[in-house]
Amino acid sequence: MGCAGAVPARQNRPTSMSNRKDQPVITLYPSTGILSRLLKKWGKACKAVFGILIVLARVSTELYTGPMLWRAMIVMSCLVLGWSGWSSAAESVQLNVRTEPAGGVRATATIFFPVEPAIIRRIVTDYAHWPELFDVRMRMAEIREQDGKVFTDIRIDHAMLPGERRLLSETRALPPGELLTELKGGDFKQYRRFWKLSPIDGGVHTQAEFDLLVEVDSTMPDWMIALAMRRDLESHFRLMKEKALAQSKPIQSQ
Repeated sequence: MGCAGAVPARQNRPTSMSNRKDQPVITLYPSTGILSRLLKKWGKACKAVFGILIVLARVSTELYTGPMLWRAMIVMSCLVLGWSGWSSAAESVQLNVRTEPAGGVRATATIFFPVEPAIIRRIVTDYAHWPELFDVRMRMAEIREQDGKVFTDIRIDHAMLPGERRLLSETRALPPGELLTELKGGDFKQYRRFWKLSPIDGGVHTQAEFDLLVEVDSTMPDWMIALAMRRDLESHFRLMKEKALAQSKPIQSQ
């Protein structure tokens, strides 16, 4: 409805909205030119709306079950409504999320944290409290440290995906100030996360480089995973910043 244009009707068109001679005869029909102008005007938000329509269209291909479609529509609606909040939340974050030609979604980011690197490292390696750093529901089923490596079994319940997803991964420290997490099993085809924490401003602040590659074992298309990942990561970095500032206050008060 919002993507239809009003144009004068041609002769012999029976779909006029009025038969009065003093009013123009109007016909509604979709126009590629109008769609193009809408995309330019509303940008990403309009594209996301059309994404919902694409998902609906794919029901006929039986790629999605009813519950999966319902979840996808809820997530897409939240993404569209929350788009304006993304830009305001990304003031200290330069984030790029894209689909990979070979499969999966890659996210790279440069994040400024107004605390020293030791605090960020402590938060990132506090595996028992990882669920506090995400808006997505998750739980730590197992945490095991051996030979300088930390094995984690995480159960993730994401609104976009049906059921609980299992992520088995192993994290190890790489000097200087680097952390690498790699996939060991579960419901993912690919998972690799890399952090590099560098001191700036005389060591009182942190510049973090972040690289994440994810491919979920699911029929959900990568472009939809990418939309959700962007929103999840922006929330993740915000929660990290809030926790870092809370932990730095006792240090600053001493």
